[in-house]
Order: sequence, then structure tokens, then C-alpha cells
Amino acid sequence: MHQCKIEDFLDSRPGLALRGRVQLILTSPPFPLNRKKKYGNLQGQQYVSWLSDLAQRFKQLLTPTGSIVMEMGNAWERGQPVMSTLALEALLAFLKTGELKLCQQFICYNPARLPSPAQWVNVERIRVKDAYTHVWWMSASARPTANNRRVLKPYSTSMLTLLRTQKYNAGPRPSEHHIGKKSFLHKHDGAIPSNVLTLSNTSNHDPYLKYCRENDLPIHPARMPAGLADFFIKFLTNRGQLVLDPFAGSNTTGACAGRLDRRWISIEPSIEYIAGSLGRFGPRVKATKSAR
Repeated sequence: MHQCKIEDFLDSRPGLALRGRVQLILTSPPFPLNRKKKYGNLQGQQYVSWLSDLAQRFKQLLTPTGSIVMEMGNAWERGQPVMSTLALEALLAFLKTGELKLCQQFICYNPARLPSPAQWVNVERIRVKDAYTHVWWMSASARPTANNRRVLKPYSTSMLTLLRTQKYNAGPRPSEHHIGKKSFLHKHDGAIPSNVLTLSNTSNHDPYLKYCRENDLPIHPARMPAGLADFFIKFLTNRGQLVLDPFAGSNTTGACAGRLDRRWISIEPSIEYIAGSLGRFGPRVKATKSAR
């Protein structure tokens, strides 16, 4: 794990040596929030420019079939119950500047998320709680490495009943789809997931939280759900390939990549957050400072 800003890492010898070697850049960059966070976040057009300036540099790191997956939360206009379009503007600028293709949009829904924005949801009661983030899958290639067989989910009870009875309503649908008589009778290893991922991030038994509390270390306020990292690492990489998180925070990406037998590199400027992230691994993982 490298202690530095991503811009410094990309200009360093280790960063330059990674060009063309990274299979997946999986990250959650600082969101363009109105309230400043300890982990740092730009606002307005500064944010759009900052993120889009990284697009070509990230692209240079990828293999020919590599992917970039970026989680981005929603933002609100200061003092108004109106959503900001900055996250969308930043995404579009990132795609255009990097000459990247948008492979698919995902939604990461957290049913346990606390109600926010508090003023509009809890106090004035004129909005409902904001409970999801966007996840954007991008690539320089229209056909990056991907295999949904690696992320199949268990069949539902109704699907198991269908497979057991071998009966369902075949024929045309109002949507003009035509369902064949044998289209759903073959049992595979599971069901193909949708692009809506339901993931909570509230476990009190999380070893990372326990480690931070025991060692009086700050807990990162915007941790990526482990299930999100697991999903995309399995979906878009093979064992032994390299995964990079340029905004590591608590290093969920690195922990999941290591557990799934992928190589990984994470970048994080805060030594305190790096120290806390060791709770995901134990003391064997060390931080290094990248030098030009």
C-alpha cells in the first residue's frame, strides 16, 4: 500500500512501471459534497476538472481488456433541497477526456443507510432518504474481460419450484417478448444478477471497525461495502491479475482482492487511514512512500 496522493504515484517510478498492467481499477473517489470531509473533497467545477484530468492517466494503466469501476454518490446543492448534477457532469467529462466506453451502470442500494440529507428528510420532511450510490463500469474496449458466471446468485424459491415442476407460463408477453416452452427448464449454477446490488455496510463485528476502536484510530467515513468489491473483482478479473484502488481509504478493495487471489496495489495519502486498514489484514501489510 502506497502512502501518497494518486497524482504523485502516477508520476513515480512504481506508477510509470504499472502502465498496461492493471486489469481493474476499482475505486470510490471523494464525492463532490458540500460539506468538507477529513478525507478531502473538491467542489464545483474544480471537482469535475480534477477527476476528468485523471481519466487518460488511469486508462494508460489498463491492460487492453481492463476496466475502470467507479462508485459515485449523490450530491445536493448547498442550502437547497435540490440535487446537484456535479457527479453526472464529472462522469461525462471523465468518459470524454479518457475516450472511454460506458459498459454498464449499476446501483448500489443500502437499505440500512441513515436518512439524509437530514434537513430535508428528517427536519422538514420534504424529501425521502438518499439510499444508493451509482457505480459506473468503463473500459477502453467494448469487450473488456468479464464473465457473469463468476457472480451468479442463488435461485429464488419460485425459480427452484419451477425447476422442480418443470412448469411455467410460456408464450408471448405484453412487452412483445416470446418465452419459449423450454427456455427456463435448464438448471444452471445460479441466477444471473441484475445491475442493482443490495448491500448493507453496518456490521458491528467488522474486524476493521474493531481494530480501529481498539487502537484509537479514525474510522473512514466513506467505506466501500466489501460485497461491492467482491462482485466486481470476481466479475471483471481472473486469479493472479492486478487490481488497483487509487483512493483506497480503508482499503476494502485491497482486502477483497487479496482474499480472492488477485494481486493488488492501493494508494492512500492519510497514514492514519492506512494504519486502520491494517485491521483488514493484520500487521503483515506495510505502507510505502512512493518517490519520484
